[in-house]
Amino acid sequence: MKFLDIGEVSARSGIKPSALRYYEEIGLIASVFRHGLRRQFSPDVLLQLKLIAMGKTAGFSLEEIAGMFGTNGAPDLPRAVLHRKADEIDRQIRELSALSDTLRHVAECPAPSHLECPTFRRLLDVAGKRAGAGKGGQAARRGGGV
Repeated sequence: MKFLDIGEVSARSGIKPSALRYYEEIGLIASVFRHGLRRQFSPDVLLQLKLIAMGKTAGFSLEEIAGMFGTNGAPDLPRAVLHRKADEIDRQIRELSALSDTLRHVAECPAPSHLECPTFRRLLDVAGKRAGAGKGGQAARRGGGV
């Protein structure tokens, strides 16, 4: 089997060697041995790095991602956790889509002042309720708000 040194892994994955060393330090990846001072990795590390990148993009912490690898470095992806994360992403997509619609309305609204626009006022009310709900209602309890 041909092993990859840290420079090759970095070049193929686009991840800086310092990040690779950090990932190894926290147990996300493991080098097989060293050739001189250079860490050597199994080619399987490239798949692990792709999974780590996908996990980071999905919003998982490095600690959560580390928990998704078995002791041998093979992925052990918990389906229930993945479903919950997908549901969270779907919720974020809906919220961002509503925000995008609001911004487009504000940009195109012919009202002399956005605060005079009933649609904009309604959208502000909805956004304010979402923000209060997202903070567990803390703003409402403190008497604060938008």
